[in-house]
Amino acid sequence: MKIKVMIVDDQPILAEGIRSVLSNSGEIETVGVAKDGADALEKMEKSLPDVVLMDIRMPNMNGVVATGEIKKRYPAVKVLILTTFDDSDYILSAINNGACGYLLKDIGAAALIDAIKNACAGDTILPAKIAKKITDAAKNVSADREARIRRAFGLSDRETEIAVMLTEGFNNRQIASALGLSEGTSRNYISAIYMKIGCDNRADAVAKMKEALSS
Repeated sequence: MKIKVMIVDDQPILAEGIRSVLSNSGEIETVGVAKDGADALEKMEKSLPDVVLMDIRMPNMNGVVATGEIKKRYPAVKVLILTTFDDSDYILSAINNGACGYLLKDIGAAALIDAIKNACAGDTILPAKIAKKITDAAKNVSADREARIRRAFGLSDRETEIAVMLTEGFNNRQIASALGLSEGTSRNYISAIYMKIGCDNRADAVAKMKEALSS
């Protein structure tokens, strides 16, 4: 069975170029092209894709907002960002809203097709350049915040690093990608942090850490 893909891009010539690339794969079928997020949601009511290739900057409803709406309405649909913008705020916002990956439009045809297949299979798609952006964002946390959390809860260096990322709103996938860990290892560290802090869920742990940072 072919992977059904919807392309969401406000530039028709680019959308048609992407459609042309995908048509060369016998395993992918383009089931729709939308000009923005609102158009995509309307078209998805009639034909539901497996994977959405989503641009970021579009009129009416941008890619970040559209991603969140798609994941809310159709949790099984994979949203793969395909854009020219590599700003870390866009990357983090898109992933926080449920995108399974973030690609730049300079990607080659074969790599794009492979990314769609991998996204459909449940993989997280974060090329090295994008992963570095997430890493750089993680490194922007201050040493003072790390020192306060380390002292307050007796965390190890790695636990402290992850704890600060939790307070910054990073999810498990982002933490794992930024630090070069598997998601399982990331979860293990987070469980250890909860135990040392004396909480059994993220919301309580983050609230307690933020309280320690503000004291």
